[in-house]
Amino acid sequence: IAGAGSGKSRVLTFRIANLLKQKKASPSEILAVTFTNKAAREMKERVQKIVGRDAEHLWVSTFHSSCGKILRKEIKALGYRSDFVIYDDVDQLNAIKHCYKFLEWDPEQLNPKGIQAHINRAKNQGLLPEVYLQQALTTYDEKVAKLFAVYQQELKKANAVDFWDLLSLTVQIFKNHPEILKKYQNQFRYCMVDEYQDTNHIQYLFI
Repeated sequence: IAGAGSGKSRVLTFRIANLLKQKKASPSEILAVTFTNKAAREMKERVQKIVGRDAEHLWVSTFHSSCGKILRKEIKALGYRSDFVIYDDVDQLNAIKHCYKFLEWDPEQLNPKGIQAHINRAKNQGLLPEVYLQQALTTYDEKVAKLFAVYQQELKKANAVDFWDLLSLTVQIFKNHPEILKKYQNQFRYCMVDEYQDTNHIQYLFI
């Protein structure tokens, strides 16, 4: 945690290289997380220049990419197939509009983009639909919770997850399946996060 341009990424790069060169960890025992694909790629390239081919087996990626890799192996624990599809924002909005038809709601009276924003915010806080409903303070919140629940059911039927699910479902698996959590706790002896001060709640829970 430090200011912009102060050398956070450089410190992490050399720390990873040092751990490998001193044989304190194998590449597969190090998890390095950044916020952009560009930053992850640059960090891996820097480490490769120092330690060579050992860097190829490092987990250096964004939060979402790391969770995506974990879900491909573990999502069966939640009743999905491992060949799930990942929805982008447009796919997600279309799926939400489909739920409107199921619920017989009028998009003119209730903006789908507003509902989408609330659902994504809930996922960033690690909230499931039933918990979101319990915390509802207004009629609007209750409607969001109702659509949130239907939306998640529709995703599961389609064997699909949205971008925000990559983190929230991984955390869900870790919470509900301690044996899976233990496997990754044992695998990753060193976890390093670039720009840690920028983590949101679900990213914090994952780490």
